[in-house]
Amino acid sequence: MSDQDGRPGAGRGPAGSRRGQGELEALVLTALRAAPGPVTAAWVQERLGGTPALTTVITILTRLLSKEAVTRERSGRAFLWRATADVPGLAALRMRRVLDREADREAVLTSFVSALPPDDERTLRELLGQPDPPAEE
Repeated sequence: MSDQDGRPGAGRGPAGSRRGQGELEALVLTALRAAPGPVTAAWVQERLGGTPALTTVITILTRLLSKEAVTRERSGRAFLWRATADVPGLAALRMRRVLDREADREAVLTSFVSALPPDDERTLRELLGQPDPPAEE
């Protein structure tokens, strides 16, 4: 199967399955974090094995820029890109953007926390420095 540009497997993951935007963002961010300094989109594309297409890499980098997960600086006619977040940081940025779009932040946070598995709730409480609630009898 070919992608829109006619190249077999372009923009696809293992066994030709289509990669999701989140997966591509994580791959691009991981490549940037391994870079020796600011790098071009072509450098990132090369680290991803030549796929996806360079235009796709640039689109992903631009989306990451709008999420403040990367920065860019002009170098001649090109941009040099640098990661400002890691993959967990990117997930946290996504979560914060969802929260920012809601009018009743407290209700959203309450619903989120109440739906967490016990281990995740415990971890969150530890991170916030709060003791566990008393056990129900």
